[in-house]
Amino acid sequence: QGNLVESGGGSVQAGDSLRLSCGAPRRTTSNNAMGWFRQAPGKEREFVAAVNWNGGSPLYADSVKDRFTISRDISKGLAYLQMNNLKPEDTAVYYCAARRVPIASRSLDQYNYWGQGTQVTVSS
Repeated sequence: QGNLVESGGGSVQAGDSLRLSCGAPRRTTSNNAMGWFRQAPGKEREFVAAVNWNGGSPLYADSVKDRFTISRDISKGLAYLQMNNLKPEDTAVYYCAARRVPIASRSLDQYNYWGQGTQVTVSS
């Protein structure tokens, strides 16, 4: 864990929106593919979304497609996850991750750098 810092989590009602942000205070992520994963209580960490170093070719889990949008601000070395129409089943700790290579992946074990996670709680 470490190297990356997430922010933007919180407690919301179903149907609300949140935007998560991810940065790397001590290193650049401009050339790295970035991804978001989440882990709900009692469940394994799962893929949510990922994007290439330049913000292209986004990948999404079926459960969040059409509701979540991943994006990058290369100049700031940041990645974002815009989450709309949140559902109670989206409740989890959300983790930002980066690969050493520019191309996104859905596989958790392909990511080299991780944040500490930010809690997202959605109530019905």
